[in-house]
Amino acid sequence: MDLLLDCRGLKCPLPIIRLAQRIGEVPVGGVVRVLADDPAAANDIAAWCRMKHQELVGSPGPDTFDVRRLS
Repeated sequence: MDLLLDCRGLKCPLPIIRLAQRIGEVPVGGVVRVLADDPAAANDIAAWCRMKHQELVGSPGPDTFDVRRLS
């Protein structure tokens, strides 16, 4: 993990906005771990990854999402 974003307590769309703002801080191939407890986060992060051509590596725990920067 190259960057940790703690978005717990933030409602949609703020976790996605934070991810979009900060993913450029990690190198291509790097991983951003997003902590988000909004119930919509799982669907929103997966959809954002598809639209932006990034990779949702997985969800290693509750409210935890790992996104790999592909471009």
